[in-house]
Amino acid sequence: MARKKRIHVPRVTTLIGRGTTIDGNIVFTGGLHVDGCVNGDIIAEPDVESGLIVSESGSVNGEIRVHVVVLNGEVKGDVYASHAVELAPEARVSGNVYYNLLEMALGASVNGHLVHTEEAQRRLAHTDGGIGEEVGAPAEQ
Repeated sequence: MARKKRIHVPRVTTLIGRGTTIDGNIVFTGGLHVDGCVNGDIIAEPDVESGLIVSESGSVNGEIRVHVVVLNGEVKGDVYASHAVELAPEARVSGNVYYNLLEMALGASVNGHLVHTEEAQRRLAHTDGGIGEEVGAPAEQ
């Protein structure tokens, strides 16, 4: 019998606890676990293996750009995962999900597009224009 591979998330080094609200963007390395609320973008340092877990009590109101994402809470914003996304049964995403590998449980919901792309890693990269600007987006004239 084949053994099911699980998505590997780096060891959690930072915890945002239940009852805690962060207003502002978060840039991190390693593993981040969110049980509270983040009102801002969550961005992993580029070229470093990183992981984000949003528990059933957690919520993010902003964009996510991380190597591996495991969601079981609410996200209002686009999700860019350069490697994998796991949407657990209580996951609620209002936005597009860009992924290379996807695991979605019965009960999870996405109000947006699921975009399979091997170029998700390029979208994860920062640009000189700041957060939210996609690589290769046309410049304003």
